[in-house]
Amino acid sequence: MTASPHGLLAARNAVGWAFFLNGFLFASWVSRIPEAREALDLGNGQLGLLLLAIAAGSVLAMPSTGPAIERFGTVPVIRAAGASALVGLTLVSVALATGTVAPAVVGLFAYGVGTGVWDVAMNVEGAAVEQGLGRTVMPRFHAGFSLGTVVGSGVGAALVGLGVPAAAHLVPAAVVGFAGLLVGTRAFVPDVPVDHAEPRPSAWGAWTEPRTLLIGLMVLALALTEGTANDWLALALVDGYDVEHWVGVAGFAVFVTAMTAGRLWGPALLDRHGRTRVLWATMAAAAGGVVLIVVGDHVVPVVLGIVLWGLGASLGFPVGMSAAADDPRRAAARVSVVSTIGYAAFLAGPPLLGFVAERVGTLEALLVVAVVLLPSAAVVPSAREPGTR
Repeated sequence: MTASPHGLLAARNAVGWAFFLNGFLFASWVSRIPEAREALDLGNGQLGLLLLAIAAGSVLAMPSTGPAIERFGTVPVIRAAGASALVGLTLVSVALATGTVAPAVVGLFAYGVGTGVWDVAMNVEGAAVEQGLGRTVMPRFHAGFSLGTVVGSGVGAALVGLGVPAAAHLVPAAVVGFAGLLVGTRAFVPDVPVDHAEPRPSAWGAWTEPRTLLIGLMVLALALTEGTANDWLALALVDGYDVEHWVGVAGFAVFVTAMTAGRLWGPALLDRHGRTRVLWATMAAAAGGVVLIVVGDHVVPVVLGIVLWGLGASLGFPVGMSAAADDPRRAAARVSVVSTIGYAAFLAGPPLLGFVAERVGTLEALLVVAVVLLPSAAVVPSAREPGTR
């Protein structure tokens, strides 16, 4: 990809906008998860299986996203993903209005396909812009996602509190998200024409690269850290502390606010201290925060724990994307691989947490995050900057 300095700045803003819209739509759905459990008459284990549909759609679609981007370009791929997300959330709205599970499963699968492909494409574009600018900016793109979740969860909490039906919330949000994506992607960096005479490695070959796979394992653990909060934090607060639904959603809003702050401040820390040290520190913060939430039993330690969890979950995914894209010639394929492995956490996380929650309680099940983070620290050095030891 090539662009002038002015074009890079416009592309930077456009990528941030794409991240914001993706986060806004995701948080819009998350704000309706407690309602979905009641409207569809599901237990925690059944809800975990339902949430599995999102991850299944993403994980099945993401491996082919890198090859698709190399063939068709980033813009057509991300726009097709936005259309899939729009259709999916519309079907989910129908399911919640009618109390039927089948359209919810289909809708969440379609939404998962859309948001997963959208995720890979915007990270590939973000890596290209980051390399063009010559400084760390990927966490700030992910801060755009987090800011979108802050806005989306805030709007969601307000609408849930006012008793607005899901269809009157999710469908307009999806339409606005898709329209905004169509407009914003006009400023993406143009794709460089492919020289078919030059030998090119297979886009699927990235699945055999040890460093890429190790980065994927790191992102897997950190994606579980983030995804558990997305899926279960609001429910854990409702079930564990017997608070109103809007309070649980507000707790999720605190989490994403802290995560946004971490992603805004993160680039300076990464440029100064390096990826490895910063990631180890954030993982420790996330593990400590989860423990505080579970054992705090008072608003002060619980809120502090949510903040620490949000800060700790802030940098894993964006740093993983930057590390996968260190070589711009293979960025699309490697980002696709790392994203797919990372999204396996969203595939395994909901049913795993649902299974644990059925036996020990929703709040106590959050401790799975702290347990997973301990061994995953060993693979963090795989993401270090090229040329460093």
